[in-house]
Amino acid sequence: MLSYVLNETDVAAVRFGISPLCELGLSLRAIRDPARFPLQLPWLRRTEAARAELDLDALTALIDERLWTPDFLNPRPTSPLTRLDDEMAALRAISPAEFERDLVGVHGRVPEVFAGSPRAAIRRLADALDELWAATFEPYWPRMRAVLEADVVYRGRQIAQQGLATMLNGISGTVDYEGGVVRVRLKDPNERVQPIDGLGLTLVPTMFTRRGSAPIGDGPPMIMYPARGQGALWEAEHVANPAAVAAVLGETRARLLSALGDPASSTELGVRFGVTASAVNQHLRVLRDAGLVVSTRYGHSVLYLRSELGASLLAAGR
Repeated sequence: MLSYVLNETDVAAVRFGISPLCELGLSLRAIRDPARFPLQLPWLRRTEAARAELDLDALTALIDERLWTPDFLNPRPTSPLTRLDDEMAALRAISPAEFERDLVGVHGRVPEVFAGSPRAAIRRLADALDELWAATFEPYWPRMRAVLEADVVYRGRQIAQQGLATMLNGISGTVDYEGGVVRVRLKDPNERVQPIDGLGLTLVPTMFTRRGSAPIGDGPPMIMYPARGQGALWEAEHVANPAAVAAVLGETRARLLSALGDPASSTELGVRFGVTASAVNQHLRVLRDAGLVVSTRYGHSVLYLRSELGASLLAAGR
């Protein structure tokens, strides 16, 4: 059990972040044990051939049988707009002492593949991660990021409407919040209590965890949790719609309106419905001009949400 103790100031400093490097490191869990990550099997199938050309000796040395990864792969993001280039630059600049400490924290030793010169090992590690990104993440990152950003928007709306406690108690079945203490049940026999002490608590949605996760060491307070909407990322979605609404709007626009009970980008919707993002954008513009959906810019994405008028139309159609 890991307990983060929040005072009144800390409660106001709970924030969200998205970390491309964190996603990259945690993806090693799905690569090592695909059966535990059924929602990501389509991604694993699509990238299988590309992964065979990577430095697998270095990559597999970054994870153990418990599916733990070193803390240097889980940097605390400063915002939901964190760039991979910045995180990789920081990784390449870490000290040999930090590099070896974090590896020992996972394996109890430095793996043989990283023995010898720490600086050479850090370069090999960073090069292997760059290649993993280019081969398996870069083509799909806009889709993945859209899901992560939509999750952050949903959680922020939940805080505004229902309060911080409801949001924290809903991010994972292994995370609880009560009386100013956030408890994360980990697969770790050690009990850890860590005051926030003005450092802020960062919540990081990810595609590659099934439960609440946290850094192994005593780094900045951070909880990684499963992002909502992963199941819709790779498969086309078929939404049942009221026939009357479909007759007025058309089948595609009615399906989009039904799906927009939670924020989503045109890229994400295109993947979910098996159509191009440009086609989705055309339909969304019509729905927005009619006042049936609203849109807001979030970083590089535009997220859409059903309006009160759109919700009323669906309710009347039912």
